[in-house]
Amino acid sequence: MLTTEEIRKKNLPVNLYNIYSKKLTSADEAVKKIKSGDNVVIQPGCAVPLELVRAMVRRKDELENVTIYHILIVGDLPYVNPGMEKHFIHKAFFTGANVRRAIHEGRAEFVPIFLSEVPLLFKRDIIPVDVILLNLSLPDEHGFCSYGVDVGNIKTAAEKAKVVIAQVNSEMPRTLGDCFIHINRIHHIVEHSEPIQELPQIDPNASEEILKIYDTIGKNVADLIEDGSTLQMGIGAIPDSVMRYLRDRKNLGIHTEMFSDGIVSLVEEGIINGEEKTIHPGKIIAGFVLGTKKLFNFIDNNPVIEFHPQEYVNDPFIIAQNKKMVAINSAIEIDMTGQVCADSIGTRIFSGIGGQVDFIRGAAHSEGGKPIIALPSTTKDGEFSRIVRELRPGAGVVTSRGDVHYVVTEYGVAQLFGKSLKERARELIKIAHPKFRDELTKYAKETRHI
Repeated sequence: MLTTEEIRKKNLPVNLYNIYSKKLTSADEAVKKIKSGDNVVIQPGCAVPLELVRAMVRRKDELENVTIYHILIVGDLPYVNPGMEKHFIHKAFFTGANVRRAIHEGRAEFVPIFLSEVPLLFKRDIIPVDVILLNLSLPDEHGFCSYGVDVGNIKTAAEKAKVVIAQVNSEMPRTLGDCFIHINRIHHIVEHSEPIQELPQIDPNASEEILKIYDTIGKNVADLIEDGSTLQMGIGAIPDSVMRYLRDRKNLGIHTEMFSDGIVSLVEEGIINGEEKTIHPGKIIAGFVLGTKKLFNFIDNNPVIEFHPQEYVNDPFIIAQNKKMVAINSAIEIDMTGQVCADSIGTRIFSGIGGQVDFIRGAAHSEGGKPIIALPSTTKDGEFSRIVRELRPGAGVVTSRGDVHYVVTEYGVAQLFGKSLKERARELIKIAHPKFRDELTKYAKETRHI
């Protein structure tokens, strides 16, 4: 097997090889470009440049008030640990399990924003990018590195950054589309190969009962999907459950902010082929992936897949151009009027707005489109209904009741579009868990919602 240096030397012509070589440095040297008070953007998701992050954290005693921005990152984030707050201030556009505690304790901050608009913060210099940390593929013969498994949330920021530091990683897939950066744009290159972070979509600790619920929800959602539909899937077990029930469909397409392992077999079997897509026919369009090594191997140099910046992928006006656009997203709770909370449990931030509203609105304006909110009828312990009388105090309304068309649980499908508040309450009570239906009905009658 060739080493990273041998592959690079083989790929690059002499002039580009010389340019590249002059930019080579160690991680510890590269991150010395970060100064106190800087804004640092880190490539998110499974693409996190771990070697650069480790080197940055090793410099903590030399740094104060460095603000770090990114969407969800997979893995350990040492800069949000207790005691780091005087060195690093993390501002999250989406909150994962690895930063929730820091946010709840006031050691990190949450920025509510539509995923389609995150790149605009950098493009318009609302958040100036002093330094960006990237995890890239090896350069090709023309000197271009691919952003790999996460393009959508980072390309625009990299184009605006004053200092670009790249971890060039032979493990990073070379993905295709609008997803390349030339070595001339990179200021410091650190060659360091290590496995890309993985994120399985199904919780290995989930009980058989929970998995059965997800499976039923997946079937109920799949029943709404017609041949020739174009799909968007959010994060989690429900979208992957939907995939298992699409094997009798034909000519499905994908236009989605992200996808995971679940689509691979459907593409290989020809069920997802994009032949009836309205825009980018024959192509899978996405901004990033969250998944496992199986998925990373699948997307590597695969011409059927195009990655694009998130401001394009998540633009509701672009999404709506796909006929039969089906958007599948989840929620923490939904009230009896159809208001969807998807980012917090009461006042406690749990995740983020993400791309839910982008795709719900895009699908709503698609010819034959179906915007879907899918969720289990209860919390995992079965103690609380997730179809509620009222959202918890302080809960964020991510998707307004005016945007919601379909709500799906393991008990069926509620169609809310064009329905009055009374009709919505009846529809949602039908798909609530049976043990909560009387309570919800009583409340609806008392408040004249029925």
